Amino acid sequence: MPSHQNEQDLINFQHYWLTVKRRWLLIITIMGSVLGVTVLVTFSQKSIYEAEGKLLFNKQSGVSSLTGASEQVGQLGQLSGVTSLSNPLETEAEIIRSYPLSQKTIAKLHLKDNLGQPLEIDNFLPNLKIKSIRGTDILQLSYRSANPQEATAIINTLMSAYLENNVRINRSEATAARKFLSKQLPLIEAKVTEAEAGLRRFKEKYEVISLEEEAIQGVKRLNDLSSQITQLRAQLVDAKSRSGAFQNQLALNTRHAMALTSLSQSKAVQQVLSEYQKVQDQLAVERSQFTDEHPVITNLLSKEQALKKQLEGRVTQTLGSSQPIPEQDLQIGELKQTLTANLVQVEVERLGLENQVGVLMKEFVLYQARLRSLPKLEQQQLQLKRQLQVAQITYEQILKRLQEVELVENQNVGNATIVSEALVPKKKISPRISLNLALGGFLGFFLAIGAALLLEAVDKSVKTAEEAQQLLDYPLLGTIPVFDQKARLARGESTTELVVLNNPYSSVNAAFEMLQTNLGFTLSDKELNVIVVSSSVMNEGKSFVAANLAVATAQMGRRVLLIDADMRRPRQHEMWQQSNLMGLSNVLVGQATLAEAAKEVVINLELLSSGTIPPNPVALLDSQRMNGLLQQAAQDYDCVIIDTPPLSLLADASIIGKMADGILLVTRPGVVNSDTAKTTKALLEHSRVTVLGMVVNCVTTDHNDYSYYYSNTNTGENNSRKKDKIKSNLSRITGLRLL
Repeated sequence: MPSHQNEQDLINFQHYWLTVKRRWLLIITIMGSVLGVTVLVTFSQKSIYEAEGKLLFNKQSGVSSLTGASEQVGQLGQLSGVTSLSNPLETEAEIIRSYPLSQKTIAKLHLKDNLGQPLEIDNFLPNLKIKSIRGTDILQLSYRSANPQEATAIINTLMSAYLENNVRINRSEATAARKFLSKQLPLIEAKVTEAEAGLRRFKEKYEVISLEEEAIQGVKRLNDLSSQITQLRAQLVDAKSRSGAFQNQLALNTRHAMALTSLSQSKAVQQVLSEYQKVQDQLAVERSQFTDEHPVITNLLSKEQALKKQLEGRVTQTLGSSQPIPEQDLQIGELKQTLTANLVQVEVERLGLENQVGVLMKEFVLYQARLRSLPKLEQQQLQLKRQLQVAQITYEQILKRLQEVELVENQNVGNATIVSEALVPKKKISPRISLNLALGGFLGFFLAIGAALLLEAVDKSVKTAEEAQQLLDYPLLGTIPVFDQKARLARGESTTELVVLNNPYSSVNAAFEMLQTNLGFTLSDKELNVIVVSSSVMNEGKSFVAANLAVATAQMGRRVLLIDADMRRPRQHEMWQQSNLMGLSNVLVGQATLAEAAKEVVINLELLSSGTIPPNPVALLDSQRMNGLLQQAAQDYDCVIIDTPPLSLLADASIIGKMADGILLVTRPGVVNSDTAKTTKALLEHSRVTVLGMVVNCVTTDHNDYSYYYSNTNTGENNSRKKDKIKSNLSRITGLRLL
């Protein structure tokens, strides 16, 4: 596989080399023209000098970085992009290229153009180059001019103008920020005051001191109240139990017991009750002695009745209500009085406990409601505090930024500094003679090679024998070298086309001998007698090949008949310098016989010229007479060679080829093209004519083996003398004058 690849590379190289050889004049012309234009342009250019200066950019200005102002004040003076794709250095470079800075530089230096007019910005900017140095925050400015001092002044002036503009822009931004902050500060201060007042009103309305502490104390107080309520309820249950027991013993309810206790302890009631009882006792004694109508009894009854009424009045007055009290209950015994007192005491205790429980429950409910409201109050308080805090922080930040902006506004610095001022250049940068000439040479070379390859690609002519063989795909029986008539004429040699006859020791002669030999091996089953020689197009040398092949065959001792069947443009009679009054056409129409028309031009070689040109050659050629003529010639001669018209133009060769043993196709590189060659091959395949092979005519070689062999086998003998001798012998034999 590698050897095949190497062979393919060698073939491609040879193909390119042959292309260069064929197009050498075009290549030299293009290379010379391009190089000449390069030299002319290079030496006609003016000397150009380039001055360079450098600017260093900081992310923020020097003083601002020390004070921290630029970080806080809206990024004033910082190099930063609006988007992630922005490049701050490129932005600054565009600012330097801007029209105001360029116009300011032109006006300050009074720059003029070639006509003495003020320099236009469109003519200024192309000479200005600005680029960032990779990996740094430095911009390099350069300007090209024919005047080195002018280029230096332009760079230094432009950098100074940019720095002034940078400071002015930074100060203008700070001024605008200060004005804005000054307007915002009173508004934010009012918001702080309003937030403070809102928090104060909230605390006054809801009596809030510390909600967190209040929540802690409230939970603790609820626990204490719950414990107290639980104890009091236990005591209340005990009091209710004792009260119920006393009521069961006295068979009195609490109200009645309290009423009896009050009556028994009332002196007024007891005094009247005592007198009333005494009257009743006296009445009982007197009734034992007197009747009811007795005045004593009547008097006692009246007294009893008065005391009873007085007693009822005293009871009503003591109890505060008129309720019937049995007389026996108005004065109770000591035990009952004690039990009644205990009952009253228990009831008083019970009522006290109930009141305490009620008070504590109200307090518990109040504390519980307060605790439930604390989260909501705390949320409101946090919101108010947050509003106050935000307002205070905003106020502090705005106040601080205002102070910083005022500081930045008073600073006279920017975020760029000059690292290197432009110096007057001593060496010119243009024209670079050696580089221009080298580039011109390379450009000329590549243009020339490209033009040659382009013409080669456009040119469809077959250029080499190998290409012809690839297109036609017929056996290559021989290659005929170029026969240079001009060179031979300069050396005093013959210029006839019968090279085999007149130059027996030439490379062409050897080539025809080889062709004649190879033809003998084309047909294996029969002897080759009748050969048709044709080509694809005109000027490929078919007549030249047919004539010299006939001579080479005759020199081998065989009887040969050379027929010129090209009845439109016959050539054989001119090559052999014979008359064309009687020939093939005359034989075919019966005006002469083959023996009468054929003329012996060389020993063993007879020529049958085309004869009188007929009006319709195809009719004569495609006839039984022609077929019979060829059969007769095949019997009378050892070899019949027929010169026919080109295959792609006329059908004569195909017609005769069917009557012959085969066709020998002549092709010439540089004359036939690939399309014609393909057409010829298709015609031959369609006509089913036997193709013996192909011979390539006029092959250009640097060193020919045939010529080398003959030149070494005749060492010591003059070639021209030998040729003269051969011509003399042939002339004596044939009676013809050979050139």
